[in-house]
Amino acid sequence: FSGQSEVQRTALILIALGISAVVAFWALRQGSGRLTPVAAGLLIGGALGNALDRMIYGAVVDFLNMSCCGIENPFVFNLADVAIFLGAIGLMFAPQPQDPTIADRDKNG
Repeated sequence: FSGQSEVQRTALILIALGISAVVAFWALRQGSGRLTPVAAGLLIGGALGNALDRMIYGAVVDFLNMSCCGIENPFVFNLADVAIFLGAIGLMFAPQPQDPTIADRDKNG
């Protein structure tokens, strides 16, 4: 997203803030286990970190390059990206609370 216009930058900031709000609201309503709030916190923190970079510096600075030992890796990212990735993976594996009506229906056949 380098060379983005002011409109694109503002849109990305608003999208990050909106998704963070939705994930926070959803995570607070889940109330199950420890993994959900930790994973949601990582995802929200990463998104807000990238949004803050865009607000302050006008862009997100990616500085982690995993190229090493003659192996060229085209991917460059930052710590906020790592937090977003780990949070998303955590939310995929977090236990979901069961809907009592579905659980009762399954028991009663």
